[in-house]
Amino acid sequence: MMEELFKIHTPDLSMFLARALLNAASIFIIVRLIYYPRHKNKDFVFTFFLFNAANFIICLFLSTSKFEMGFAFGLFAIFSIIRYRTVTVHIREMGYFFVAVALAMMNALAAIDMLLLFGNGLLLGLVWTLDRQDKLMHESYQVILYERIDLISPEKRAELLADLKVRTGIDYHRVEVERIDFFRDTVRLRAHYFTQRVEGAREASGGDD
Repeated sequence: MMEELFKIHTPDLSMFLARALLNAASIFIIVRLIYYPRHKNKDFVFTFFLFNAANFIICLFLSTSKFEMGFAFGLFAIFSIIRYRTVTVHIREMGYFFVAVALAMMNALAAIDMLLLFGNGLLLGLVWTLDRQDKLMHESYQVILYERIDLISPEKRAELLADLKVRTGIDYHRVEVERIDFFRDTVRLRAHYFTQRVEGAREASGGDD
């Protein structure tokens, strides 16, 4: 009985190795050759590889049970809810996280055929293409404490934008008035500009200290 318990069937082992190699190659290309050269975040490299491998093994070992795909999606939902609440995860990293988990589920549960190879190739191509859309502009903004309250009227908006550009060197294309302080003759502005990098909101002062 012990021999039957630890007996390894050659077809099963070959199938496991084939799936594991396909999954490892796909996640290596996405994480090590596409993500890391551009974003240089070693912590997320560890996370993507670990979650991909863990989901692949779990889904593969449970592929013959009655849970099958429903369990796999439930597992993915749990990981999505957890989502490393102790740190801030950017949308881009969440996209890579989703792809890493989806690859593991697909390579562990789908039939090994040309369609599976095409699916892996399609995901690789999409990740490579979308992560290199450097010409797409991102709208960011600065919160500015501004002392020239006489320029906040709508008809002087062009003059206001020109003054902000001279002071900061940033080509703002629109501003929003958040709060006016008539007692101090200051106004709180949200000035928007285009950039190729995703930047957080910054606060600046347009008046003298």
